[in-house]
Amino acid sequence: MSRFAYVNGRYARHADAAIHIEDRGYQFADGVYEVCEVRGGRLIDERLHMDRLERSLGELRIAMPMSRAALGAVLRETVRRNLVRDGMVYLQVSRGVSPRNHLFPSADTLPAVVVTAKSVARASGDKRAEAGVAVISVPDNRWERVDIKTVSLLPNVLAKQKAKEAGAYEAWFVDKDGNVTEGSSTNAWIVTADGALVTRPATVGILKGITRTVVFELAARSGLRIEERAFSLDEAKAAREAFITAATTVVMPVVRIDDQAIGNGTPGSIATSLREHFHEFAEEAAAWSRG
Repeated sequence: MSRFAYVNGRYARHADAAIHIEDRGYQFADGVYEVCEVRGGRLIDERLHMDRLERSLGELRIAMPMSRAALGAVLRETVRRNLVRDGMVYLQVSRGVSPRNHLFPSADTLPAVVVTAKSVARASGDKRAEAGVAVISVPDNRWERVDIKTVSLLPNVLAKQKAKEAGAYEAWFVDKDGNVTEGSSTNAWIVTADGALVTRPATVGILKGITRTVVFELAARSGLRIEERAFSLDEAKAAREAFITAATTVVMPVVRIDDQAIGNGTPGSIATSLREHFHEFAEEAAAWSRG
């Protein structure tokens, strides 16, 4: 089956889709992105993703390329054209195309928009969650504004590759004080001995994940206590449970950090329950008819 992409107002075959060589996203990483889960042909938490997209664009002083309704229509049409039932849709907005110059281009430069979608078997994630995943720790060497979801992800790429080479699924960044910030593409959580969920405050040092936000609501409805505070790598290794959250993983139990098994080395009951009930609290946007 041919895949399709949306690029600056046109749908094209994925193999033929292209951006201009002077797109500022390509030359300066001058852009932002969002990744939205697709489940049963529906976008998950579209409203929250759009809220974060608008915030990221505002922080970089890039205009919204179109209305939220129009952008949502593009996302759903891209999902439809790719026949995605379960998977993800990727949206990227850059400052646009202009002659290479560090300064912002002229005010009439239009933002550039790329949307792609792909299928991911739900069973593969469920199988991974049944076993749990391993993470490694790496020094946090990123810029301070990781609260903006920019396409500038080189430290994250290097961390994720290091994790793979170590036989792990994810890498957790650790700051100069020895505290865990977040994963290379996920938010990091631990569960204390008395059952409290701990994650770093989403003020500085981490991205305010959409899945993270929904887990807050789910935890509250489930009577679980959340502590937004820093936690050290040593505390994480001694935790009762650990897990990661992201649109691409939902809630994923962590069973090993570096060379230390977490708990009894199997997925914890709290993380497993959060994963099981997550989509009861997530928002599902309407799916487009496939004709």
